[in-house]
Amino acid sequence: MKLRYVVVLLLALGAIASQAQRSEPRFEEGNQLIRPEGYREWVFVGSGLGMSYNEGPPDKAPHFTNIYLEPHAYRHFLETGKFPDKTVLVMEVVTAGSRASINQQGHFEDSFIGVEAAVKDEKRFPEKWAYFNFIGSGGKALDRASPFPKEACWSCHHEHGEVDNVFVQFYPVLREALRPSQEGKAR
Repeated sequence: MKLRYVVVLLLALGAIASQAQRSEPRFEEGNQLIRPEGYREWVFVGSGLGMSYNEGPPDKAPHFTNIYLEPHAYRHFLETGKFPDKTVLVMEVVTAGSRASINQQGHFEDSFIGVEAAVKDEKRFPEKWAYFNFIGSGGKALDRASPFPKEACWSCHHEHGEVDNVFVQFYPVLREALRPSQEGKAR
């Protein structure tokens, strides 16, 4: 009988600890998002180099973009193929370096520029998703950011995001999760 209570207590404590580790978006005054902290400990889902959604010649100074997904949202996506409410994705923007030290070809991540974020909050935003930029003038890191206007990011994400406004097509970790396993379920 006592063992049963111990098992129930351990399960309850595990559930509480799991919920406590979740990084939900934090807002101030209206829709000002507080810059997410600890995102480098989240799930790294993919990276891009010099990606642009505009036609024309490529940028002469391409940037890397590293995408991190909050762990609770990642686990939910693995189980359901959907992003839960309060999902946060962070895009870290880094300059591309080349020909430094012993490197004579290719590119490496060089200087940190800043972060942007996508947040799904079904009660706060009529379109469910909002997008934020924490890179201030002169590259100054901002502590908080207001959402971009709908036409700046949301429209493109809504039209081209493979799953729920997210460009899953560019993130191999998320693409892999959508592929059916041998048992017929999403991974």
